[in-house]
Amino acid sequence: MTSIRRSQSLRAKTLATAAAAVGLTFALSSCAGSAGSAGGGGGEGSGSGEGFEYGASQEDVNAAVEDLEPITITFQPSAASQNSVMAPAGTVFKEIVEERSNGKITVDIVWGQAIAGYAEVHDALADGRIDVAYTLPVYQPTEFPAINDLGTAMAGLPASPYLGELVANAVGNELGWANQNALDQYEEKGLTPLTPLAASGGYYSVCSKPVESAEDWDGLQVRIASTAQSAQVQHLGGSPVSLEYTETFEALQRGTVDCTLGQLVPSAEAGIFEVAPHLGYTTDSSFSRSPGAYLAGSSFKDMPLAYQQIIFDGNALAASGGMKAVIDGNAAAVAQAKENNGQVAPFADEIQDEISTYSKELTQEAVSNGQIDENIESIISEAGEKWAKEFEELGYTDEGETSEFDEWYDTNTDYMDYARSSYENGEALSHRPS
Repeated sequence: MTSIRRSQSLRAKTLATAAAAVGLTFALSSCAGSAGSAGGGGGEGSGSGEGFEYGASQEDVNAAVEDLEPITITFQPSAASQNSVMAPAGTVFKEIVEERSNGKITVDIVWGQAIAGYAEVHDALADGRIDVAYTLPVYQPTEFPAINDLGTAMAGLPASPYLGELVANAVGNELGWANQNALDQYEEKGLTPLTPLAASGGYYSVCSKPVESAEDWDGLQVRIASTAQSAQVQHLGGSPVSLEYTETFEALQRGTVDCTLGQLVPSAEAGIFEVAPHLGYTTDSSFSRSPGAYLAGSSFKDMPLAYQQIIFDGNALAASGGMKAVIDGNAAAVAQAKENNGQVAPFADEIQDEISTYSKELTQEAVSNGQIDENIESIISEAGEKWAKEFEELGYTDEGETSEFDEWYDTNTDYMDYARSSYENGEALSHRPS
């Protein structure tokens, strides 16, 4: 039903899913290891007591937490409610942590940013109102300039709704951990990164009319999510509009804006394709990302070491279902666009060339800020190639075009191997509390 009433009923639901991020299901591995040693570590913020090796048996973990006092942590994920497509980012983290801790840690999930919205969530983590949360540091670029600049630089990665999403999230996580400025900026605010940069889903144009040529961008009113995207839209000839995501459905329905530049999962969940069925996408490069993060608050460093490790592992190993939600949502979005007689097509070559060329300019501007490596383009390119090769060897391969994604993608795909690989073979494990 395409009505204002429907749009209003979706407001609470779509607020958080507009920035849906990585995190969901993954079973902790039972590799050899023993309690009493942190292992895999070098991370900071170690608490009291003994820890355990990553991959230790459940028996060893039980021994490590046996004499610890039970605790309850408050977790604010990205999802608006337990009924959201992104809800498992909260529920599966809860299941993993509670099971791995043998019931010693209880995770109290708070939906819909009920304690603190994205503008206040970092303060809520620092003052103890929340213990773990999904946040959007890119919404505060002056406070987290390194993350903002990394998101801008990631536009150089090739885009696809399947392998491209996996690669971008693995690269982003690696970039976040490798950037000391980003880690210091979290530390200065009393925050402990669990995932310092969550790339989330890629950005697509979702429009009320087909946008096929460079001329079609002239004067186009486009809802954007970041300062870099604002610059990109202006460069293409469009007019960027800063708009709360909850207002996007009505704005498109009334013609206040022509397009939204957004991730596909929230667009599909919010019914955006009913009023804007035309989906455009890049292939060789992408629009700048709007990175999120999973952060722990001031209580984290006071927890026993074993509890810190359980939470850290649980967050990292919860990536499997998060990617499944994002990628399944991409397939659903392509299907919805077609069901509403929309055009699903790549941008014209001339537009893609403009996006790619201007993204390089924006990246160089970001480099000049002094927050990211001067060789960031080659770093991202090499990391992208590495992860693409690794994930393809695990069986995650694009089998067709984005326009046919709903036809060739298998919704039974399991991302367990992705989650294990990106944690164990990336930068995160070296930051495990020890």
